[in-house]
Amino acid sequence: MPLQLLPASAKAFAKRSAPTIVLGNKVEPWLTQTLKRINKIKRPLNSVPQHFRCLTETLGGDNATWSLASLMLPKAPDSELRKDSNPLIEALFNYQLIHLEAYVVHIDMVSQMEVAFKLTPDTIESLVDYHKDIYSVDASASTWSWPEKDVQVKKMHEEFVQAANRFVFRTHIRALEGLEEEGAGELLDGKSEDVKNAVMNLFVPLLPPPPRIVDVIHPAPILPNTTVAGGWWAPQSLALAQPHPQPVDSWKVLPSTPSPTATSCSDNQSNSYWQDLSMATAQLPSPTPSFSQPTYTSAPAQFYSSPECLAPMPLPLPSMLPHCGIDIGMSGYNDFGWSQSNFAPQYATTV
Repeated sequence: MPLQLLPASAKAFAKRSAPTIVLGNKVEPWLTQTLKRINKIKRPLNSVPQHFRCLTETLGGDNATWSLASLMLPKAPDSELRKDSNPLIEALFNYQLIHLEAYVVHIDMVSQMEVAFKLTPDTIESLVDYHKDIYSVDASASTWSWPEKDVQVKKMHEEFVQAANRFVFRTHIRALEGLEEEGAGELLDGKSEDVKNAVMNLFVPLLPPPPRIVDVIHPAPILPNTTVAGGWWAPQSLALAQPHPQPVDSWKVLPSTPSPTATSCSDNQSNSYWQDLSMATAQLPSPTPSFSQPTYTSAPAQFYSSPECLAPMPLPLPSMLPHCGIDIGMSGYNDFGWSQSNFAPQYATTV
């Protein structure tokens, strides 16, 4: 895209002067017809220099002002507007028309095929006053307060003043068909809407600063004050369940009894001792565990769980027992009901 250059008269705060005009080797017929229509005095337009001279004199006059568009804006801040049920009365008392007037600063009919307009000083002043007295007040009232809010509003207004003075509207060269007498004119083909949108884009909103990101510091967790020995992973409850009683050999569960004195006993009687001995009557009850453990049914037959109570068993009389030559006290008969014939010599002194 070729570089688009504008004359010095298009700069911000520049004084108005005659427009710069660039024509080609051949002038378009529609431009010739337009210049003949607006000139009261008939003048020759047979060459390019004649068209150049006519355009410079026509568009460089003080009355060569174009009406680009009109904006309907509030007359006062929103808090001061009149409230009425009739919308027509509200429009009459609360709104005003600002006409956007401009003059031609540049015409290019060679490369860009465009015409450039710059706002008049009166139009710029009207827009600046509206921005300062009405727009800035409404923008400040519609945002929350922060320490530098007034400075930001002032800065926003200063930027608008610069933007309004730099504003230049460019459009196609065929816009010159709306040229009238003494260089005044009006945009055709709906170009006024483009001017309205371009001017309203100069009114930037007042943006409050973004919220500050505050790092949330979580407090350190309070560790429990425990003195349990064994480190951090010590059990929290000291009342632990007692383990399941381990199986023991059947000869270790026999209670202590008076030592009998064996005089004589046959080998057959000693071999049948452990077959006739009932473990249920000899095993003492174990202490009740702190919690109930399940009974393992797959354990071998010689492992027994401790019974909680023992039913009394009838004991045989001494006269009914066969004599084996063993001297045993009556306490042994009363406690366990052992038979004299069932003691083997090797166990007589170990029980």
